[in-house]
Amino acid sequence: MSFQAYLDTIEDKTGLTPRQLLALAHDRGLDKPPVKAGAIIDWLKEDYGLGRGHAMAVVHIVKNGPTISDKHVGSAGSHRDESTELWLDGKNSKPA
Repeated sequence: MSFQAYLDTIEDKTGLTPRQLLALAHDRGLDKPPVKAGAIIDWLKEDYGLGRGHAMAVVHIVKNGPTISDKHVGSAGSHRDESTELWLDGKNSKPA
């Protein structure tokens, strides 16, 4: 599954876009350095029932923003992403 697909699945499970989850993390003070992955994981599990893998995708965007490594960009594998920039504003508003 690509990183973007993880974010799209999170949106399906929570009803919130990644950007909305970032705003909620900010409101809870979960984006203040040093960012504690465990606190974010616990919050997402308690409030939205997200498992560790999906929660870690949110941890990544809280810590690093929408940029990911180019490791899988342009590859042919199942983890292939289209770009190093993730779309955070909802899968239905993603440009073609």
